[in-house]
Amino acid sequence: MNRFTAVWKTENICRWSIALLALLSAGCQQDFRERDSRQQDNRQQEYGKEQQAIVAPAFEQQILAFSTYDGRRESATFRVEREEGDLRSYWHSTSQPLRDQQPQAESYPEYPDQPRLRSGSVAFDALFALAVQEMQQDSVSEIRDEAYNGGEAIACDCFETGAKWHYVWTRDLAYAAWLGLGFVDPQRVRNSLLFKTSSLRPGVSKAAAVAGSADGLQIIQDTGSGGSWPISSDRVSWAYGAEAALNSLPEAARQKFAKQALAALANTLDNDRLAVFDPASGLYGGEQSFLDWREQSYASWIPGQLASMATAKALSTNVGHYQALQLAVRLAKENADSGRAVRYQRWAQQLKVAINRELWIEEAGLYSSLTAAHFDYAVMPRYDWLGQSLAVISGIADARQRQKILANYPHGPMGAPVIFPQQPGIPVYHNRAIWPFVTAFGLQAAIGVDDSASANAATTNVAVANSAIETLVRGAALNISNMENLEWLSAEPLFNDSRDPALSGPVINSKRQLWSVAAYLGMVVNRIVGLNADADGLRIAPYVSTWLRDYLGASPAIELQNLNWQGKRLDVRLQLPLHTAGEGYYAVDEIRLNGELIGNRITLEQLADVNQLQVTLGKVVAGASAITRVNSDPREFDERVYAPYEPHLSVTAGKGPLRVSITDERNKGGVYYRLFRNGKQVADQLAAGPWTDPHPDPYQSCYAAVAVFRSSGLESHHSQPVCARVGMEIGVGDARISSSVAPRQAADGLLLPQWGKPDDQFTVNDIRIEQAGSYAIQLKYRNTLNGINTGITCGVKWLQVFDSNNRPLAAGVIQLPHTIPEAAVANFSTPLQLELAPGRYRLELKDFYNMSYLQSNATYSGNSGAGGLNGPVNAFDIYGVRLLPVVE
Repeated sequence: MNRFTAVWKTENICRWSIALLALLSAGCQQDFRERDSRQQDNRQQEYGKEQQAIVAPAFEQQILAFSTYDGRRESATFRVEREEGDLRSYWHSTSQPLRDQQPQAESYPEYPDQPRLRSGSVAFDALFALAVQEMQQDSVSEIRDEAYNGGEAIACDCFETGAKWHYVWTRDLAYAAWLGLGFVDPQRVRNSLLFKTSSLRPGVSKAAAVAGSADGLQIIQDTGSGGSWPISSDRVSWAYGAEAALNSLPEAARQKFAKQALAALANTLDNDRLAVFDPASGLYGGEQSFLDWREQSYASWIPGQLASMATAKALSTNVGHYQALQLAVRLAKENADSGRAVRYQRWAQQLKVAINRELWIEEAGLYSSLTAAHFDYAVMPRYDWLGQSLAVISGIADARQRQKILANYPHGPMGAPVIFPQQPGIPVYHNRAIWPFVTAFGLQAAIGVDDSASANAATTNVAVANSAIETLVRGAALNISNMENLEWLSAEPLFNDSRDPALSGPVINSKRQLWSVAAYLGMVVNRIVGLNADADGLRIAPYVSTWLRDYLGASPAIELQNLNWQGKRLDVRLQLPLHTAGEGYYAVDEIRLNGELIGNRITLEQLADVNQLQVTLGKVVAGASAITRVNSDPREFDERVYAPYEPHLSVTAGKGPLRVSITDERNKGGVYYRLFRNGKQVADQLAAGPWTDPHPDPYQSCYAAVAVFRSSGLESHHSQPVCARVGMEIGVGDARISSSVAPRQAADGLLLPQWGKPDDQFTVNDIRIEQAGSYAIQLKYRNTLNGINTGITCGVKWLQVFDSNNRPLAAGVIQLPHTIPEAAVANFSTPLQLELAPGRYRLELKDFYNMSYLQSNATYSGNSGAGGLNGPVNAFDIYGVRLLPVVE
């Protein structure tokens, strides 16, 4: 049974209150359905008239009734409040209590300069009008954020991020543009995207190791984990928005923006290659895209060790790099830059291979969302819906993988959660949540259009697509807004967790969240009506399933009116077939533009100033219907949907046997432990306590463990790795270290305070290596310039290694993210790993850059302006250097 039913009523039949609407009797519902059926029979006689108009529904009001997780019903009521000419205004109420005590009824209009929908369903038309209004509300002439410009307004004809978020953020904007805003308003998307690019500040010189043009123009990584880039490295998601805008901008504007986009992309891609690319795996490091609240989706020890977040490999972020490379190839070819085009194409092809080699888990039929960190690097059975969907949409997943992903990713009764399994002991936000924009990416992945005029039967999953549409409709209908997020199993905007109120949530939730608004607009315009822009023009590929056809009732067509694309008006009529038994979607029968029969593509030259596009749907295509359903009570801790807590490890190494001890004070029975050595599983079904390794690696053994629920087989994150050999540590008081900054004694040891000005010097001489092998070189440091969750002052430096003859052996970026001030011991940076033969070596540390070097952050005032108002900062306290033996 569907989660909601459409109920039609006339005002003179029943006048129930909203409270009673939640308790509609089955008999009365049947009465409405019978009346609707008789009306349908009459209307079907008119189907042969191709130009039959859709008029206002015979019934003035429509009620959508929704089942809840606890056996109740909630309902949304829609009414055409006024109709003047082609425009309507709607009244919309809900029985569900709203977030932040918002009123449970609202009126909203259609706009004369915006598209409108006529589907025969008042509810469907109204919800589209609601999304258009919220897009208008998010379209602003100035933006503001308390951390920028003293909280004062910044002029920008941009999209703000939502009712509670009045700034432009790179990933939010980019994903929203891809989902629909780039098609509907490409000029404002372009403006917003350009706001998220920046050159270097005046007076800041590009360091020798930094790639790209002298001005340093690049994409901005917003404030975030560990002090922003390169701990967070999904700024490349900007490319999704840029591609969407480029496909719909008028030609003159498109050409100008294409050159700007190529310049920003090239500098970004080339420096990301230096800062976050790992040649050993072929993947890029950095935080998961969008999942940027560390505790919500990472192991509990990661927030205190953010260098480990930096070296873990995330599916969504790597697909973003692939998308950016593909767009750069296209723009480089347009610009006759064959060198860049060939290089970026090679990088893209290699990255696609690496993603499939390193992250695909065949037995799960899903990509791993995340690997473990350095000294472990195991692929973890953790999954996220955005990453899976992007892998499908980008073409990284092949047809077989697409089918498996769509069939295997878990869906709850209200839709797909953004991550699976859920995190124990963590409140709702990313954890235990539905995010509408992620659902919309899942919808696009599920439809799987190819270059034909309809969805691709080989890859379309009707069950997943229908579930996504249900989720988006329910969320907008019951909340009278396209919300930021919803609790996963209840779809409530604020779920009160009776087990532990501290776990309630979502902990924050905004109305008219930009990417949620785009999700709904794109669902209608790009997916259901099927208008999509690409480099060659418009592609027509509608998706109407038999379920959606039934939901729309007796309507003969869906009309999308007054749509503007590149200065041309399109009025689109999607002619619906008769109701058809069975499940599937309707293939396109024919397409006519201004009365002429055409294929599924339209160039700009084919369009008049005003155009009538008629798409007639025909036979039913079954598609795929496999879907993994997981049902649970959100009030209970269910081992089928939660992962265990990760355990803790310690290792005892000496002359005797090498022993690893597993301790676990958080999981209460029902678990066993799985142990990994150097990223490979070496033991299973272990109990807590000591374990002796019968075959330790004689060079180095680094261990990590997971807890596994016996009942469900769901695994925890990996524990923090521990290594048997501690390696060589050289403190700053050692005579082999020379520095332009004088050492100072602190409570926790001798340190070089705030080392890192562009001309600061740091050298370690006469490092003696006795045993050949692979070594990881790290700085021991503290960086307390800002919190671990924000800022722009991640330490980013260039480490060089020379042999005894002063020949350079290796060089690379090391990252020194923000650390917890009260931590008992200093942290280690990300490692530079290389092979060393016995001999003597020298290290030098040079400047690179971080986000504080960009002009866009000159007015940043967070934490008293660290890296912003007070000038660029790329500094930290240095305690020493460590060389640790590691196994590749």
